[in-house]
Amino acid sequence: MKKTGSQNHFLPGFGLSLGFTLVYLSLLVLVPLSLLSFRALSLDGTLYRDIFQDPRTLAAFKLTFASSFIAAGLNLIFGFIVAWTLVRFPFPGCSFIDALIDLPFALPTAVSGIALTSLYVRSGMVGRYLDIFGIQVAFAPLGVVVALSFISLPFVIRSLQPALKDIEREYEEAAISLGASPISVFFAVIFPAIRPALLTGFSLAFARALGEYGSVVFISGNMPMKTEIISLLIAGRMEQFDYDGATALAAVTLLASFMILLSIHLIQWHYSRKIQPRS
Repeated sequence: MKKTGSQNHFLPGFGLSLGFTLVYLSLLVLVPLSLLSFRALSLDGTLYRDIFQDPRTLAAFKLTFASSFIAAGLNLIFGFIVAWTLVRFPFPGCSFIDALIDLPFALPTAVSGIALTSLYVRSGMVGRYLDIFGIQVAFAPLGVVVALSFISLPFVIRSLQPALKDIEREYEEAAISLGASPISVFFAVIFPAIRPALLTGFSLAFARALGEYGSVVFISGNMPMKTEIISLLIAGRMEQFDYDGATALAAVTLLASFMILLSIHLIQWHYSRKIQPRS
């Protein structure tokens, strides 16, 4: 007799699949992060004291995290609008626009930085009109936000699209038939369904923006205390063969980003527990 609980598949069994998974993730994620952690713990404490006492480093941390948070927040709003339009209102050329969303994934970050800089400098196609109102994008903190928004937008849209497609239109129609306003329908029907996707998209966009380097280097101008990001400081320490200083900066950045992402995931876990049906 054949066992009912076992089936033949072209893929390997659970044990072999789990082994490949653990080895692959360990080589790419666990081992590098473990080595960084061990090296960071072995450093002299004065390195970390100098980090928190150096105004230039603190300014870079403030700009990096603030710009990443703002860029992820802006993408949360405009990414929802784009995803909503593509899912709910198909139009001629919709597939082409949908394909363009993935462009920041494939475009080299250096190319993105050069393109954005040439567009937003005071003599650029857009920058010349913004300059009339006294708005400076290139070589200013605003340029950092623009670059981070550009490279992190696809994460929000791609996280929201499946969630929006899964929403049953009947629930919205039922709410409207009962006299609910469009705003009430959004917050009572749509928002609870896409809230996990919103948090996922925000966390992915935020994490992606934190580690960006290529595009920001060109549009920011890398002015200390003004437009310098933490990735540039780490790269500068590496070029000066100050590996301990670069490790300390990387460790502090990693710890801060981990705590922020952990908080976001805890919020997401809390809301997912609230919407689960009770047995």
